[in-house]
Amino acid sequence: MGILKRLFQKEPEQPRKEPTLMVRQYEAAEGGRLSGDWLAPATSEDSELAGSLETLRNRSRKMIRDNPHASNLKRIVQDNIVGTGIGVQAQVMKADGTPDDDLNNRIEEAWLQWSERDSCHTAGQLSMNSILRLAVGAVFQDGEVLIRKVQSKFGRSRVPFALEIIESDLLLGQTEGTFVARNGNSVRFGVEVDPWMRPVAYWMNTAHPGDYQFQSVNRGPQRKRLSAADVDHIFLIDRWPQTRGVPWMHSVLRRMNDSSEYTKSELVAARAAANIVGFIQQSEGLMDDARFQNLKIGNRVQSEPGTFRRLLPGETFAGFSPSRPNQALEAFMRYMLREMAAGVGVSYESLSRDYSQSNYSSSRLALLDERSLWRVLQGWLIRDHLAPIYRSWLDAAVLSGTVDIPDYFRRRDHYQKVRFKPRGWSWVDPAKEVQAYAMAVEQGFMSRSDVIAQIGNGKDREDVDKEIRSDIDRAKALGLSFGASTAPAVPIQQDEVNEE
Repeated sequence: MGILKRLFQKEPEQPRKEPTLMVRQYEAAEGGRLSGDWLAPATSEDSELAGSLETLRNRSRKMIRDNPHASNLKRIVQDNIVGTGIGVQAQVMKADGTPDDDLNNRIEEAWLQWSERDSCHTAGQLSMNSILRLAVGAVFQDGEVLIRKVQSKFGRSRVPFALEIIESDLLLGQTEGTFVARNGNSVRFGVEVDPWMRPVAYWMNTAHPGDYQFQSVNRGPQRKRLSAADVDHIFLIDRWPQTRGVPWMHSVLRRMNDSSEYTKSELVAARAAANIVGFIQQSEGLMDDARFQNLKIGNRVQSEPGTFRRLLPGETFAGFSPSRPNQALEAFMRYMLREMAAGVGVSYESLSRDYSQSNYSSSRLALLDERSLWRVLQGWLIRDHLAPIYRSWLDAAVLSGTVDIPDYFRRRDHYQKVRFKPRGWSWVDPAKEVQAYAMAVEQGFMSRSDVIAQIGNGKDREDVDKEIRSDIDRAKALGLSFGASTAPAVPIQQDEVNEE
C-alpha cells in the first residue's frame, strides 16, 4: 500500500518562478564607472547653439588669425569650392530642340558685365567671384553668412539688382533676439520663423556690435527687420530644426588650441635650452672669501664663438645637454594634424603639405576622396544659393531691358534654364587617366561633357569646342600643321582635312 500510495500521490506544487526580464541596450548607452562622466543631454540643435554660438564663432576667427593650419584650411575650402569662379552657361532652347546660341550668348554677356565689382556689389568692392569666395569662407569660419538682394542699380550697371554681404554678428543674439513677434511667429536668434520653421524675416542691428573703435561715427544700435524674400541665409544644416549655422572647425577647435599652446611651450623650452650653455659650480669656501665678493658673474664667464675662458679658483664647469628640440614633437603634431583634417573633411596631405608619410597610391586615393566632398559642396552652393541669385538677376535684367526677351514672364522657367560650371581638377596621373577617360568615352560609359565637367576647371563642352575651332581656324590662317597625335577631338569638314 505504501508503494501504491506514493505512486498515485500528487507531487506538491512548486512555487512559480517569474521569468527574468532581460534588458537589451547598446553598449554605448550603458552606464558604469567608466562612462559616468559621459554626459549627453537630449537637447535640440538650437538649444545647443544657444550658449555656444558666439563663443564658437569668436574662437574660430581667432584660430584662423593665429594658427597657420586653420588659415590654410579656410583657403583650401575656398579654393576647392569656388576657385577662380563658377561659370554660367545659359541653356535656352529653340522650338526645334537646338540651343538658342544668340540668346544664350546675350544672357551670358550680360551676366559677365554685371558680375564686375562695380555692379554686383552694393559697396562696389567685390566681384561675383569674390562674393562667392567670401561667402564660402564666412560659412567655414563663422558657420553662416547672409546675402541681401537689393533691387537697385549700382555703379555702371543697368540692372536694378545687387548683393550686400551681411556678417552673422549683425543678427540679434540669444538674449535680445529670442521672443514672440506680434504676428505670433517665434524669433530664434534673430530669425523669425512660422509654425513650419520656414524663415519669414531676419531681425538685426544696423551697425556691427563689435565695431567699438567707430562708435562715434555709427548711427547707434538701431534695429531693422528684413523680409526673408530679400535675404539668402547661407549655412549647412546638420540637424532639423536648425536656425543658425555652426563653424566647420567646431569639433577640432580644442585640439587646434592645445596643439598651438603645446608648440609654443616647446618653442619656449627650446629657446631657454639654447641660451643655457652650462652651470658654474663653486666651492663652499670661496663663498665667504672677501676677495671674490665684488666680482660679477657676467665678467667671469662669457660665451662667444671660438674663445677659451679661465674659471676662477675653486670653480668647475658642468655642461648642460638639454633634450630640446623634443624628438617626439613631429610625430605628435602629425597625429594632431590628422585629427584636424578628419574633423573638417580634408586630407592630411592637403592640410600639412607633407607628402613624406605617403606614397603615390595613398596620396591619389586621399585626393580623389577629398574631391568627392568638394563636388558635393559645389552642388550645395550652386543649387541652394547661386541658382536663386541667377534667377533673381535675370528677372531684373529683363525688366530693365538689358536682356530683351518679350515673352519672358509667360515662359520664365523656359528662359531660366542654366548650367553652372564650377572648377574642376587637373590629372593626378595624366597618362593613365587620359587613357581611361578616352576609353570610357569610346565605349559609351561617359560623354565628353562628363569628362570636361570633371577636369575643365570651370569650362564646359561648348567652351572647349569653341576654343578648338578657334585654334583650327588660327592654325589654317597662319599655315600651321600639327601631327595626328594632336588632332582635335571635334569633327571637322572633309575639305579642311584635304587642304591640310
